[in-house]
Amino acid sequence: MEQRRDNYAFLTEGPVHRVIGTMAVPTIISMLVISLYNMADTFFVGRIDTQSTAAIGIVFSVMFLVQAISFFFGNGSGNYISRELGAKRRRNAEVMATTGFVYALAGGLLILIVGELFLTPLSRWLGSTPTILPYTRTYLGITLLGTPLVTGAFTLNNQMRFQGNAIYAMRGIATGAILNVALDPLFIFVFNMGIAGAAVATVIGQAVSFVILLRMTHRGGSIRIRLQNFSPSKVYIQEIMAGGTPSLSRQGLSSLATVMLNYGAGAYGDAAIAGMSVVNRFTMILLAAVIGFGQGFQPFCGFCYGARLYERVKDGFWYAVRVSTLFLLVCSVIGWIFSDHIIVLFRRDPAVVAVGTVALKWQLASLPLTGLIILGNMFTQTIRKTIRANILAAARSGLFFIPLMMILPNTFGLMGVEMCQTVSDVLAFSLTLPILHSAFREMR
Repeated sequence: MEQRRDNYAFLTEGPVHRVIGTMAVPTIISMLVISLYNMADTFFVGRIDTQSTAAIGIVFSVMFLVQAISFFFGNGSGNYISRELGAKRRRNAEVMATTGFVYALAGGLLILIVGELFLTPLSRWLGSTPTILPYTRTYLGITLLGTPLVTGAFTLNNQMRFQGNAIYAMRGIATGAILNVALDPLFIFVFNMGIAGAAVATVIGQAVSFVILLRMTHRGGSIRIRLQNFSPSKVYIQEIMAGGTPSLSRQGLSSLATVMLNYGAGAYGDAAIAGMSVVNRFTMILLAAVIGFGQGFQPFCGFCYGARLYERVKDGFWYAVRVSTLFLLVCSVIGWIFSDHIIVLFRRDPAVVAVGTVALKWQLASLPLTGLIILGNMFTQTIRKTIRANILAAARSGLFFIPLMMILPNTFGLMGVEMCQTVSDVLAFSLTLPILHSAFREMR
């Protein structure tokens, strides 16, 4: 009980920079570790051949989809939980925690079954060329086995984060991710399993994260998962949809954007797919830090919004934007200077380096704009501005990126593929500003 009171008082009364910083450190670590273990597969598999590296990039779109389902249930239930705890209605939060978790497991199981049944056509649809297809089937077929573990683990992670217990959420995700990184070279090289070894290491790490996170729900005043609390009531389904559809849009469209990117790059050979895959993984590390910082802002935003402390919400939002933008600006400058070295770190193929270096410079040029885009999306999602949150969630990887991916390569060739995300970011930034203005005006 004391832990619950401490969380409420800290989130609604503590100094804004200290609250967000305290909440953000564990979530930043979690997101960075997740990105690093995604990068680990690319790094170690890159020592095998170009086709294996490209296959990892192709399956990355499926990982986006699984994360989309996970964050749909995790953020959908978590946003509601934080607002209800802020309004001191704990019983509603307890029912939502179990309900969201059960639905997440069911969603993961459905993806597993459908994916395994249609493994070969799915691999082709994702953008595999004939030379890449065998590697994609192997990696995808194994990683799909861990899908229910991923959806369940990420839902628990987000629910604990929204309760103000980010440190417990971090432990579960980080432990599994670190184990994955440690097992990758063992299975790939020592056991000579190749790309299959990378997939097995990933599933083992996911299983460990799931078990630890389930145990962590019994600590620090976290809401426990009790099956008797499950409710099929449409009220909870509506709340999950309202709070979760922006995450589904954001992650789901990222998955579709990755597929389209693979198709666009595939016209220029396997090396182009591999080069764009490396760039995507690297920029995701930088964005993971911003997403983690935004996730630290979300429980603060949910509690304060539920308690009607609107000026405090605004102060916290602009503080988070300033910090994120400065961080991305510094990273962009450094990344631009060492762009070719970054690509070589993952694959020494000259053709891969040539594509990846140019693409990385393009993406770094607009990267500082994404801090406002991401945080604006998280802000409108948390305060339940569903339509505007969905628009912002779709902007960067869907609303602008998908049409541009159909236009720019036809006009500029390979450079059109490389510059597509940059143009999309500029347009998404321009859309974010008026949407934020309208949301703030309604909070007076």
